[in-house]
Amino acid sequence: MDEHTRGDRTRGVDPADGPAAREKEALVGRKAELERFFRMVNVVNGASATERVLVLRGDAGMGKSALLDSAMRWARVSGVRVLRAEGSESEASLAFSALHQLLRPVAAAVDGLPERQRTALAGALGTGPAAEGAPDLMLIGVALLSLLSESADPQPLMLVIDDAQWIDRASLDALAFAVKRLEAEPVTLLIGVRTGDPLPALDRHWPTLTLAPLDAAAAGRLLDHQPQSPTGRVRDQVIEQAAGNPLALVELARAAATSPGSPTGPLPLTGELERIFATRLAELPAPTVQLLLLLAAMDTADSAVLAAAGLPGAEHTAWRPALQAGLVRRTGGAAHFAHPLMRSAVYHAASPDARRAAHLALADLLGDAPDRRAWHRAAAAPGPDASVAAALEQTADRARRRGGHAAAAQALQRAADLAPDRAESARLLVEAATAAVFTGDITWVDELATAARERTDDATLLATAAVHSGRLAALTTGHTVVFSRLTRAARQWTATDPDAALDLLAGAAVVRFYSGEDTQRKEIDRVLAQLPQDEPSAWLRAWVRTVSDPTDGRAELVALLPQLLADAEGTPERLTTLAIMAWLLDETALAVSAFDTAFDGWRAHGPLPQGLGGAAAWAYVEYGRWEQAREACAQIAASASALGLDHAVACATAVDACVLAFQGEAARARSRAAEALALIDPLESRSVAVYVRRALGAAAGAEGAYETAYDQLRLAFTAEGDPVHYHASWPALAELAAAAVRSGHRDEASSIVERAARRLGDGASPRRSALISRARALLADPEEAERHFRAALADPALERRPFEHAQTLLDHAEWLRRRRRITEARPLLTTALETFQRLGARPWVERARAESRAAGLDVAASTTPDALAELSPQQRQIIGLAARGLTNREIGEKLFLSPRTVGSHLYRSFPKLGITARSQLRDLVEGTPLVATAGRQE
Repeated sequence: MDEHTRGDRTRGVDPADGPAAREKEALVGRKAELERFFRMVNVVNGASATERVLVLRGDAGMGKSALLDSAMRWARVSGVRVLRAEGSESEASLAFSALHQLLRPVAAAVDGLPERQRTALAGALGTGPAAEGAPDLMLIGVALLSLLSESADPQPLMLVIDDAQWIDRASLDALAFAVKRLEAEPVTLLIGVRTGDPLPALDRHWPTLTLAPLDAAAAGRLLDHQPQSPTGRVRDQVIEQAAGNPLALVELARAAATSPGSPTGPLPLTGELERIFATRLAELPAPTVQLLLLLAAMDTADSAVLAAAGLPGAEHTAWRPALQAGLVRRTGGAAHFAHPLMRSAVYHAASPDARRAAHLALADLLGDAPDRRAWHRAAAAPGPDASVAAALEQTADRARRRGGHAAAAQALQRAADLAPDRAESARLLVEAATAAVFTGDITWVDELATAARERTDDATLLATAAVHSGRLAALTTGHTVVFSRLTRAARQWTATDPDAALDLLAGAAVVRFYSGEDTQRKEIDRVLAQLPQDEPSAWLRAWVRTVSDPTDGRAELVALLPQLLADAEGTPERLTTLAIMAWLLDETALAVSAFDTAFDGWRAHGPLPQGLGGAAAWAYVEYGRWEQAREACAQIAASASALGLDHAVACATAVDACVLAFQGEAARARSRAAEALALIDPLESRSVAVYVRRALGAAAGAEGAYETAYDQLRLAFTAEGDPVHYHASWPALAELAAAAVRSGHRDEASSIVERAARRLGDGASPRRSALISRARALLADPEEAERHFRAALADPALERRPFEHAQTLLDHAEWLRRRRRITEARPLLTTALETFQRLGARPWVERARAESRAAGLDVAASTTPDALAELSPQQRQIIGLAARGLTNREIGEKLFLSPRTVGSHLYRSFPKLGITARSQLRDLVEGTPLVATAGRQE
């Protein structure tokens, strides 16, 4: 008895007597694939899980749909609820159409979602008013996550997506977002997609099963199952020409049985099969052929849409000949093509006039569905048509308001093709490029911008296209090429459109930050000098200067910040930009305040990550709000991942790795660091490379591997000792010095620190001066160290960076104790230990406790910090939010988790914390103040 059979018998179902056995007989040569599908059904039904998602790839006719149907039938027999959606070519341009199809059976449950989630999802699906302003795509994803979680109770849930290559992008984005976060849910996802077709929103690391051609023995068995199985030479020809494609075997066998002679020579499979299907149309009655053409032109698998279009149900007599011929199949009450090739054959067998007539007929029938109607009118248009172009532009506007940026860009692109006026066509193409920016597809954006340039010489339009294209290009990974492109475009527009030139230069400055390439700063300065210094652009000029070199003219830039922030009030996007500037200038408190004010608006202004958006996470890290930093990392990574912007994902992942390392999660920090490095070229993206080295250095230091820590941190500086990155390397100075002292590299580290001090000169921020002073104190001779410690602690602003402050306090206290100045060391140790406990910095807690005991302190603390330290960082985040009174749903919205996953983490955390009720969390998290008393006299 095999493993699958044993698993089924445990639930009282024997596959030998049920649908599994019948599927194995019918789907010849696919036993292994069926077994894997049935194991996934077992997983969702409670068996141990190694995977919850499976992508099934195969060429047309390889049996993907048949396998998915088998999995669905077995799931239903096993008590699993199934939701299914099928892609179609025409609906790929209708935002959220596939999600609407998938969720129709659970549509009533949308009303039970929290108001914000309900409004967002209903607006996306078109069942409620669209959100005012830009839709919050993260909230739509969270709403879907909640809905799937609710729908998986009490029955497990299986989602099946067939022909995913034709699923609209908005649906794929939302589905990918939700499924990646279904940690504790009894939910699985099966996806069928044609080989070679990309799925841009889906995780490239999801398990994939590729359907190979049937071998000769399996092909022979499949032919044996046919009503008229070919024999002899004909059989050999069919097997050879079908090349293991099951659909080809079936159809060629049918053709051989009904036609004199048999095909000879190699067959171009798809074209030949379409011809075979088309010849069968000639035998059908005219009403059936007309219905098939309407079905082919409709190009949808959604039975509700078919009914709305007025097509008769599958029970209608006109369908019977097509059903008997195997061209269509019955699904519920509707008729569907048995295979996409049959749809293609029917459609292309008709004359162009007949196809246009079919689309016009459908447009008339779909008066209550303006978006579908517009696309059918476009398909029927023999040439330019201003009214159809206008209808498509309205479709694009509706799609954009629902968050369907890909659908909007597609509609605008088609509208541009149909616009009679070249200037109007160019305008529509620029609008299409604007929408396509939010898909993350830089190639598409460039194609649209190029097409616009070919149709107009309007400087304003062309500048707009260049800016939008540049905005997206700045977030991609090819920094050297992109920088040249952006600065070249900026120079082009300096005279005719200086505002566009400055926008492009702002993008170039972002690329300069990512790359860390020093020669790029000089090029930015040259172009900036050519631009007028008018008042409205002052804030953007300040941005360019700050991002490209925050030390040059720092005092002047810091002085500008208060007024710039006041002017940006009520403008979240600009406020976010200025918050990033404040962070770059080491004005951390100001940056955090601005981020706090802008954060909600920043999330909602659009799905494209803000350039240097990872600055928010870093600001929260420095300010000691690590929980909030990880929330920001999750948000940035989620939105960037959906858009395929690997560099933005890498930035967020690197920050997350650093926080994990500071918290003592060394293994997880290394894993996250490896993820970040895999997404970038370290020579192209020095910023991320340095962040990763900091994370790896902190992880090694947490484990006491100081030689490894030094080696990693040393990579944040060149062989000569200069910073690898002009901003990211500086915080590593003190960390490098600390590792050097413990690994025997004091002299080399001292040389690097002094070189850095000379490089900064008088332009160092107070924070950088404090970091250099701490590094000098650690590396100095004993008699010289104290003045450097006091210099490092002199600026009270350092206390607003609690981790750095506590590290310096601990270093100083250790030095004092070794000088037998224990009374002076004790208050420093007490403060440092309190800070490390509050932050959850476990390695530092242990070190501070050991030093406190050596200083004669009885460290009597509440059990809270130790208990919290036993939790994972994500569990600590959840506990912290729950302690603030947030519900599971609200926590899920913040951390992009389902309520059930949140509940599961809380359930596992309570025993570790020694509590039994949620009401105890607030007192536990706030804890009692640390009490440290002298246990003995000096």
